[in-house]
Amino acid sequence: MIGRREVVTLIGVAATWPVAARAQQANQVRRIAVLMLGDETDPVRGTNGWLSTFTRGLAELGWTNGRNLRMDVRWDGGNVDRQLMYAKELADLQPDVILAPATPQTAAFQQQTRTIPIVFVIVSDPIGSGFVASLPRPGGNITGFMLQEPGMAGKWLELLTEIAPAVRRVALMFNPDTAPYVRSYSLPVLEAAARSRNLVSIAAPVRSDAEIEKVIGSIGSEPGGGLVIAPDGFTTGHRSVITSLATRNNIPAVSGDAAILRDGGLLSYGPDLADMFHRAALYVDRILRGARPEELPVQLPIKFLMAINLKTAKTLGLAVPQSILLRADEAIE
Repeated sequence: MIGRREVVTLIGVAATWPVAARAQQANQVRRIAVLMLGDETDPVRGTNGWLSTFTRGLAELGWTNGRNLRMDVRWDGGNVDRQLMYAKELADLQPDVILAPATPQTAAFQQQTRTIPIVFVIVSDPIGSGFVASLPRPGGNITGFMLQEPGMAGKWLELLTEIAPAVRRVALMFNPDTAPYVRSYSLPVLEAAARSRNLVSIAAPVRSDAEIEKVIGSIGSEPGGGLVIAPDGFTTGHRSVITSLATRNNIPAVSGDAAILRDGGLLSYGPDLADMFHRAALYVDRILRGARPEELPVQLPIKFLMAINLKTAKTLGLAVPQSILLRADEAIE
C-alpha cells in the first residue's frame, strides 16, 4: 500500500506540471514510438479514443505529428506474440521516447531497451512488475502513471455487495499471462475484504473463451455468485463474452473498466483512463525537452468515474440503491 505521505508528495509534484500550451515548439523533429492495446477501431481504445486523447495532449504542449513530431504507432490486437514483435520493431527505430499503455507492453519494451525512455499509462503494480525501484524515484528508463492501488479490489467488492447484497461467493477473473500482478497485488486484498463480509472468494484465472465459459458456469451453478473483473487488455478484449455469459447465468459483474460496462456489465468504478492518457502527454513532453525518466515520479490517478448499467440491473432483478445512483457519473439506460 502507498503511504499517505508518499501520495501527498506525488500529487504535489503533479500540481507543478504545466497546464497550458508551450509558447514555442522545438525545431527538431522528435520521434515517439507507441504500442497501443487492442484494435485501432475500438471506440474506447482506438484511434479516436485513447490515442486521440494522447495526441491532443501533445498538441496542447506544442507537439504536432508531421510537423515537429513523428509518431510510429502499432496495435497489438491483444496478442502476446504481436506485442513482443512490435516492441522489438519500435525499439529498433531508436525513438526519443516510447509510450507503453499497460503492463504487457511495458514488459515487452523493457526486454528490448534499458536506455530509451519509456512512459507507461495504466500499469497496476510498477514496483512488483520490476519496472521501477520506487514510486518517487523510478531509478531507470521507465516511469509513468499507476492505474490503481491494491485496495481498489476491496472497493469493487464493496460496490458489488452494495448493489447485489445476496452475493455470497465472489470470483476475481483475470488472465495470469497478461495480468500476472493480480495474484500478488489485488487478490489478497479481495480475499481479506471477502473474509470481513463472511463471503467466499475465488481466484478465477482465464486464458480463453472456453475457460471464461467454464468459470462463469461454475459461479452460476448455484445462487449467490458474483464476479469482479480485473481490468486488463485480455478481459476488456473479451468483454462481450464475459458480460453475456454473466448475465445469462444471473451473475452481477463489476470492474474497473467502463468499457466492460457498455457491453452489459453491471457496474464499473476506476480511474478515468482517457484522463491518464492525456496526462501521459505531459511526461512525454518533459522527456522530449530533456527530463530523465528517473527524475519523474510515478503518478497516481487523480480522477475516478463510476457508472451503472440500469438495463443490466433490471435484467438481473436488482434494485439499484439510491446511494449508488447519487454517486454514479453515468447511468446507462
